[in-house]
Amino acid sequence: MNEAVIVDVVRTPVGRGKPGGALSGIHPVDLMAPVLQAVLTRSGLESRQVDDVLLGCVSQVGEQAYNIARRSVLAAGFDETVPAATIDRQCGSSQQAVHFAAQGVIAGAYDIVIAGGVESMSRVPLGSSLAGVGGEAALIQERYPEGLVNQGVSAELIAAKWGLGRGDLDAYAARSHERAAAAADAGLFDADLLPVHTDAGTVSRDETIRAGTTSEGLAKLSPAFHTESLAARFPEIGWNITAGNSSPLTDGASAALIMSAQRAEELGLRPRARFHAFSVVGDDPLMMLTGPIPATRRILERCGLGIDDIDAYEVNEAFASVPLAWAEAVGADPAKLNPWGGAIALGHALGSSGTRLLSTLVEHLEHTGGRYGLQTMCEGGGMANATIIERL
Repeated sequence: MNEAVIVDVVRTPVGRGKPGGALSGIHPVDLMAPVLQAVLTRSGLESRQVDDVLLGCVSQVGEQAYNIARRSVLAAGFDETVPAATIDRQCGSSQQAVHFAAQGVIAGAYDIVIAGGVESMSRVPLGSSLAGVGGEAALIQERYPEGLVNQGVSAELIAAKWGLGRGDLDAYAARSHERAAAAADAGLFDADLLPVHTDAGTVSRDETIRAGTTSEGLAKLSPAFHTESLAARFPEIGWNITAGNSSPLTDGASAALIMSAQRAEELGLRPRARFHAFSVVGDDPLMMLTGPIPATRRILERCGLGIDDIDAYEVNEAFASVPLAWAEAVGADPAKLNPWGGAIALGHALGSSGTRLLSTLVEHLEHTGGRYGLQTMCEGGGMANATIIERL
């Protein structure tokens, strides 16, 4: 069985996912293509050596339609013989792309793969792919007669179940900004960060980090998902999820170079980490965002590690309640949880987030000398991926 290794990870800074955001003037294909080019340039590879390119993207409509992975490969100047596929596992799309790439290497189907993702939430707004879609399928309505809810309400349900109050959520969000700002100021993201050149200038720092964020300031924000009908349906909810303790809409692209350890040795490339274990689970679609809990339990059981054996955890901060509930449920050390900040500060460009987290995890393990890192993220519809890597 082949060993799958990570040779490199590259990402753009994240821009605010709204008109006027730092990256909003860039077509998503043009955002992704330079990242693919950088993966080749940094490794000294020719595009013909790449067996496949697997990219995540959630809103596959408009500028992100028609297999954006293939279009990005062509825009990057790759040889026309290099194939590509676009993957949608909601927020975990690029993490799933990484899983497929690594598993293909382990199985012997690939020698060299690029896995990553892209999302321009300023140009293709969240929910765009639902435009023109009718009501929910009859058989789903039959199974869930009271109806499912959006992710914000699911985040509220998690906060209620785990007893997380507004103060807990806002304090966590402020800490995410504090940690991300400190990491950015120290240049800890720089090794994998690809500056983006725009008409307004060069973007070289994540636009969404707010160094001066405080719990007191966040406390002034109003609940984002409260309605009278939902309040009547869910009387247990305290309505504590706000824009401040949620991940912002963002634009970004990222990619990882994955290959067999043997091929890396033949090419004289030094792997940065190897894949140690994978898991993917389905979970309650009403709670929706609790999937990282069973995904983590499954992956630890599979590889025979305990949560304390892991040196850093990257748990996607879709909403503050998600990593807080996860940490309590699996007994994780809060100091190891998103130690350089998470998506509340660093953004959540949906299709790109999985490989953005992977970039941060690899860099953190290298900087601290840690051995094992765990990455997991909740996904729309009640799913989650988990990955454990080992620094080399």
